[in-house]
Amino acid sequence: MIRRWFPSRPTLLARDRASEGWLVGLIAVLCLLACLAAVGGVAAERAASGWTRALRTEATVQVRPRVGETGDAAAARAAETLSGLDGVQEAAVLDRAAAEALLRPWLGEAALPDLPLPYLVTVQLDRAQPASAVTLSRALAEAGLDASVDDHSLWREEVERSAGWITALALAMFAIMAGAAAAAVAYATRSGLAAQAAVIEVLSLNGAAPGTIAGLFQLRYGLLAGAAGAIAALIAALLILVLRILGGSDGIIPALPLTWSDIILVSPTPLVAATVALVTARVTVLRRLA
Repeated sequence: MIRRWFPSRPTLLARDRASEGWLVGLIAVLCLLACLAAVGGVAAERAASGWTRALRTEATVQVRPRVGETGDAAAARAAETLSGLDGVQEAAVLDRAAAEALLRPWLGEAALPDLPLPYLVTVQLDRAQPASAVTLSRALAEAGLDASVDDHSLWREEVERSAGWITALALAMFAIMAGAAAAAVAYATRSGLAAQAAVIEVLSLNGAAPGTIAGLFQLRYGLLAGAAGAIAALIAALLILVLRILGGSDGIIPALPLTWSDIILVSPTPLVAATVALVTARVTVLRRLA
């Protein structure tokens, strides 16, 4: 049935299995790197968004006790004052054990017992209408407390800036890999044109239009690139699946959380690779024939 519809296409161009295998392998590697770059960029953006949301709903208050008042009492009074404010969900004193747990990875066990630690209050803000740092500072001052409020705005800016750079780098890497794949297809097409010079000459002498000849090459290299893209997408999906299973909801690397939707993200790879190969092969053949 297929031979009756397309009697000449499968046999007009001789196949070089060695070069075709090399081309499929090269395009598969490039497509895999492009998939990993795309997934990494999306995961970085997802992580940065989560960190930004967390920073927007949290604030830290450092309390300095006044004369005749202990630090623990001042911190407890600050937590009580902030708990009743609009836009605050919860305010709690950060006890010494929790503060030491935060510092232990940086300072070790030896210096912690004799280290003077600040008196801190952690504040959970309302997600819908969070209280501003100015509101928190005014409430603390009216309560007679000497305290400073950190709303993490500096950290938010750094996180957002870093996320922007990571996303831009991921997109740049994706573009580079796509360009490299197109260059590989163009090189293979030119090689095919040189190897099939006799066939092309016969087709031209028999009245074959340049578009018809280009169709032979674009079909072959489109199928090869599509197969390479399918291999790359399958490997990328398996990597995402393994990392997702091993690492749970955050993936194996908490800084780059993965989701099941990332598998859908790499699924168009065969279509994209085949399209790039089709366009590249056609443009290359038409330019050479011209």
